[in-house]
Amino acid sequence: MAEVVLENVSKTFAGTIALDNVSLTVPDGSFVVLLGPTGAGKTTTLRMVSGLDTPDRGEVFIDGRPMRGLAPAERNVAMVFQQYSLYPHLTVRQNLEFPLKSPLLKTPREEIDRKVSEVAEVLQIAHKLDNKATALSGGEMQRVSIGRALVRDPQIFLMDEPLSSLDAKLRADLRIELKRIQARSGATLLYVTHDQIEAMTMATHVGVLNEGKLVQFGSPREVYEQPVSVYAATRLGQPRINVLPANIFAGAPLGAASIGLRPEHIQQGEGEDALVKRVEHLGDQTRLHLTFRKHDLITVTDAHTPLRGGETIKIQPSKPLYFDAAGMRLA
Repeated sequence: MAEVVLENVSKTFAGTIALDNVSLTVPDGSFVVLLGPTGAGKTTTLRMVSGLDTPDRGEVFIDGRPMRGLAPAERNVAMVFQQYSLYPHLTVRQNLEFPLKSPLLKTPREEIDRKVSEVAEVLQIAHKLDNKATALSGGEMQRVSIGRALVRDPQIFLMDEPLSSLDAKLRADLRIELKRIQARSGATLLYVTHDQIEAMTMATHVGVLNEGKLVQFGSPREVYEQPVSVYAATRLGQPRINVLPANIFAGAPLGAASIGLRPEHIQQGEGEDALVKRVEHLGDQTRLHLTFRKHDLITVTDAHTPLRGGETIKIQPSKPLYFDAAGMRLA
């Protein structure tokens, strides 16, 4: 497998800055998830690594080798897009075999059959191998698309929201399966998603992008617990972090403009009065939608709470995060 390094990479499309001097190291064997809204630069980062686009400035290295001038086929990377990108006139088996039949790989027939069979079993599409791609459901098509990347054993997997079109159960199943495959193979995986659950459950590292800049890079736990800014704090966590004026509670440090409170960091039973607007029962937990000093916030409580809308509870902050007027974290 291989380490991926982006060194001061910038890219502009028609006057719009897609990447702005981004330096990023994807460690060998890691599962790195890129987070950020549409236009943050996530997909452009993947395209820089794959060779589908080239940097205006800076350099991409894979396994220590500079990639400038190398075509995608010469980089030993496999990319999975949000769209299925299958050959509709071919069967599932033929779609899975296609990457292995490249003249560059010279894969023996027995090896092709073995890899296709293994991947089909892992992705639960073995019974569909002789079906045409056009006869598959959307979820099955995406599994075949993922399978076409897995059969190749590339140095780097690049995945651009590969699970976004799948139903919730299949998405959860494939999250577990992708993580297992990556851990077993030791592959380096660079993955783009808007799904915070995918980031928290799959990633060894998270990169937070905003307007083409890398805002923060670290483990999911580090980004969640020690965000460098309000923006980074809002990229992880469901429900989202509550961001309120710093003076809404006593004890704000000098220079603080806002306080960030994760829903689980609002203690109940002591402190000041808050009105329960709505109680949202979700099975394993219950969310309380509160109004506190004319501000809305969300906290979590016991799944079997007897609280109802219209009641009053007392709350106080626990483990608050403070940010300055520019939205940057105060130490």
